[in-house]
Amino acid sequence: MPGKDGLENVNPHIFARAAQREELDTDWDDDVQDPFDTREIFDLVRTIRDPEHPLSLEELNVVSESQCQVSEVDGDVCVLFTPTIPHCSMASLIGLSIRLKLLHTLPTRFKVDVRINPGTHASEHAINKQLADKERVAAALENSHLLEVINKCIFP
Repeated sequence: MPGKDGLENVNPHIFARAAQREELDTDWDDDVQDPFDTREIFDLVRTIRDPEHPLSLEELNVVSESQCQVSEVDGDVCVLFTPTIPHCSMASLIGLSIRLKLLHTLPTRFKVDVRINPGTHASEHAINKQLADKERVAAALENSHLLEVINKCIFP
């Protein structure tokens, strides 16, 4: 139930941010094969802003490195996310933001899968079905208002 200011989670618990990844000289060397790892996927999504708060998904513990998976061999990336409350009405928007950020930043050889962490949302199945449906995602992104909100989350 939204509070008097319209927020569902008025006083969210704020978590500490993970340390920045240590850069190596080889990170900037184009001649060195640099496979993607879970930390790199996490670094791509950790700074996405929550639609209701001026906080990142990492600070709200919506995403964590342990919820990111990548397989270079199979070309698969999977990110599970955990909404801050079980009835979060912004869960679809958060999932779309994660999906769009990954689709725009990863090479096209990767298949991106974004899902709600099992058992953490009342409408988990329905939202996961929406996020997995390419046509539904494409239709959602044709909505200029929705795309504007997503872009504010991705590019704060």
